[in-house]
Amino acid sequence: MRAWVRPASCLGSERRNAFLQSNCGSFRADVPDLRARGRVRTRYIANWHSLSHSRHVRLFHIYAKAGTPFSEYVPDESTPELLLAWGQRVLAYAGRFRQSWCAAASATCTTPIDLFSSRGFDAWLAQQPEGLQVWLRTVETLSSVANTDTGDLFCQCIPSPSLSSAAGAEEASSGSGIPQAPWSVLVRTDYVCSSDLLRVPWPLAAIPSRIPPGAYALRRGCAGLPPSAIALAWALGTYTFDAYKTREPRALRQLQWQVSDETKMVESFAEAAYLVRDLINAPAEQLGPAALEACARALADRYGGSCRAIIGEALRTANFPQIYAVGRAAASRHAPRLVEMHFPLPEGRSPSRSPPSSSSSPNASKPLIVLIGKGVCFDSGGLDIKPAQAMRLMKKDMGGAAHVLGLANLLRSDPQLAERHRLCVLLPAVENAISGDALRPGDILTARNGMTTEVGNTDAEGRLILADALAYAMELNPQYIVDFATLTGAARVALGTDLPALFCSDEQVAREAMELGSLLGDPVWHMPLHRAYRKMLRSKVADIQNIGDSPYAGAILAALYLAEFVQTGREALPSRQSPETAPAAKAADGSARGSPVWIHLDLMAYAVGSSAGRPEGGTEQGLYTMYHLLRRRVLGAEVA
Repeated sequence: MRAWVRPASCLGSERRNAFLQSNCGSFRADVPDLRARGRVRTRYIANWHSLSHSRHVRLFHIYAKAGTPFSEYVPDESTPELLLAWGQRVLAYAGRFRQSWCAAASATCTTPIDLFSSRGFDAWLAQQPEGLQVWLRTVETLSSVANTDTGDLFCQCIPSPSLSSAAGAEEASSGSGIPQAPWSVLVRTDYVCSSDLLRVPWPLAAIPSRIPPGAYALRRGCAGLPPSAIALAWALGTYTFDAYKTREPRALRQLQWQVSDETKMVESFAEAAYLVRDLINAPAEQLGPAALEACARALADRYGGSCRAIIGEALRTANFPQIYAVGRAAASRHAPRLVEMHFPLPEGRSPSRSPPSSSSSPNASKPLIVLIGKGVCFDSGGLDIKPAQAMRLMKKDMGGAAHVLGLANLLRSDPQLAERHRLCVLLPAVENAISGDALRPGDILTARNGMTTEVGNTDAEGRLILADALAYAMELNPQYIVDFATLTGAARVALGTDLPALFCSDEQVAREAMELGSLLGDPVWHMPLHRAYRKMLRSKVADIQNIGDSPYAGAILAALYLAEFVQTGREALPSRQSPETAPAAKAADGSARGSPVWIHLDLMAYAVGSSAGRPEGGTEQGLYTMYHLLRRRVLGAEVA
């Protein structure tokens, strides 16, 4: 991208000075710093002293990459307006998936893709010349051995033969009018996908990585694989995070896809996936707590919601002591905060501790969904410091917050769903740093609900900040609470890196999530909230400790700790709660408080190796399953 500072020609002195101040003041300060970092080269260096005596502003030629907000810092003196602008750039950058599609490429530069099932492939191949049959069978065999990660997907560029109708072959797709090209792409897959818009045929996401750059169009497609699903797989298969690459942008592989009624939902889904991956992949220096707040403000602005942040010392005043304690050691520009978003805008909102007044909201009868994401933007482990190898990927420890922002984007972009529920998003955002004011092992914290916690290990900080957020969520009288967190290594030991551990207060909901995950290719695995292990969290000096005395059942113990603050199926601790902070027995409108359905996802949020549609790096896990689960619960909609 070439960015230009426009000339201020023929301006009067007052207008010229105003122009320089508004357009060149920040640039003047930023150029030396950016040049020192090797990211910007200035072709013309102007004499700033002489600018005030000139009728023209020198033209500056800046070499920068297109749409890379992560290469810039969130301003230290961040106002809501500055944060909103930065967050909007992040959302815009996530929209680059649209480069993967072309509306109508010319026939002379469009390469056709022929997509077969095994039956159709065999019928077509039987009609081809013997030499081509032998060659394709040989290549197919070698491909299946070398690419076991994509299942039985076979993708090969071939000289384009005559694709005459073959018995048993599928009917031509809407792109069948494409003229014969010198070569084509032959794909065979037995993946079955319904017409559901948001189900990803993951094997097909491998196609863009196996073909040369250029424009493509589907000429023949498998029944059961709608164009929308293929387009979504294509977009995810072209994902790359190159915000810091100084080389030229990689050549595009574009799929011709006509805009239709399905476009909005497919684009919302692709953008949510890109947003989750981008936020996880961005380094902690650029993506701290303030940056997460910026993204939340941009998302709230997009869908007409409200957003506020309680920052630093204000957390203590607002009674979020554990969030403050975990993040207090960080630098001031990475100050801890609780970011709170509401959709639609709640009325009668008091600014500090009180939840939205249900009686004053015209939408009080709609179910409230609360999403909570662990936002530890970097986790050093605190004074119980991690070893270097374990700390290397800890920029991903805000993966829960990234998932929540992506899921909120999906829930609000679905008009039918958005009208049927209220949504609250809570992001406890901190950096677990080390300083003289750091949290210490053995410290005792008092959470928002009055429960005291003995800190057995400062590296088990995620559950401490989630506890305050969960206690606050209970005060809002929700029907569903869903939290995402990169919480424990124990879950990875038990289930590996690809399978998130799911804990749920409702067994039926847990079974539904398991079934949906299997159906959608986005699996989760139900783990037990085994209450007998609660005794392992006992403390001699506090109500509870944040780790167990045993090295076993780490993921279950973390979930049991969180369950103490959700209070589903257990009594509160009235003796430990002050009247001011204890959850009321009834909601604000006087209705009886019911126990919400609580879903806790303990996930990796990072692909340690590349696979079809999921390159190594930040990745979404459980996102599609939770979207469909909440959609089914709110709308009663089934997934075919």
